[in-house]
Order: sequence, then structure tokens, then C-alpha cells
Amino acid sequence: MKTRPVTTVSALVLATVSLAVLVHARDEKDAIHGPAAGMAQPIFSNYADMKWEKILPDLGASSPEICILHVDSKTRATKLMIRTPKAIHVRKHWHSANETHTLILGTAAFACEGKKVELGPGSFNYMPAKMVHEAWLPAGSLTFITVDGAWDVNWVEGPPTADDLTK
Repeated sequence: MKTRPVTTVSALVLATVSLAVLVHARDEKDAIHGPAAGMAQPIFSNYADMKWEKILPDLGASSPEICILHVDSKTRATKLMIRTPKAIHVRKHWHSANETHTLILGTAAFACEGKKVELGPGSFNYMPAKMVHEAWLPAGSLTFITVDGAWDVNWVEGPPTADDLTK
């Protein structure tokens, strides 16, 4: 009688059973305690439930508002939206990280490097890190923005004031 095939089969069965026990134990732990700490989780946000903050509190009810949707815990990459109750010229500024804009509502104008472009709903642009740019946002606009690092705004000539609100 040859014992070698039985030993190999036994080892394979033992390994399979051990793996099944470990997977079952992990699944039971997740069912009781939730997924392991640090694992990415899905996010679902209804517009009506979003928390908005004034970007320029000195402008009161006329201030554009920001809602931070998600910040990556490792890279600090940020997804956010900005809405405007009043039309406003967003003065020249830059960001430390690359930025994209996707217009959801309204037609806005963006300018950089001597070029001014008008973008409507569904339109997209990309601004490399530290590129100085400015925007003219209409009342009622909604813009989705991504930044591939931490969100910041560095004003070239100071933030917008009441003089930058337009009709």
C-alpha cells in the first residue's frame, strides 16, 4: 500500500478545510463588527441632505456655498460642490493640487493664461496645480469639483467682495 498519495490528499483536504474555517470566521466577524477598519466604504448623498457652508461669510446670503463630498484619508484628494445664490466673479486664485470643474447647472466662464472660455451644463475643464485662474459664475449655478490633493484656495489679489457680485 502506497501512503504517499494519501498524505498528499490529506494535506490538500486539511488546507481546504483550514481555508474554509478562516473565511467563515472572517465573514462572521464582518457580520458582527462590520468590515475591517480602513476599508473604503461606499457613500450615497442626496442633494437635499448635503451640508453647505458659506465660502465668503462676509457676503452673507450672497456668498457662494461649498459642500465637501469626500476627502481621501491617504491622499487628501477632495470631491466637492459649489453653488451660487448670486452671480459672482471669482477673482484670480490658484490651488496647490490639480483641479477639475464639471458644470452641473448654469453657464460659467473660466479664464487663465489670457484665454476665456464659456462652459455650460455637462462641460468639464482641468486646471493644473498652481495655475492662476478666475471664473464668472451665474446665479443658481452648481459646479462639481475634484482636487487630487487637499482643497485650498490661494487668492492672488484677495477674495471676492460685494463688488464682485453681479446681476
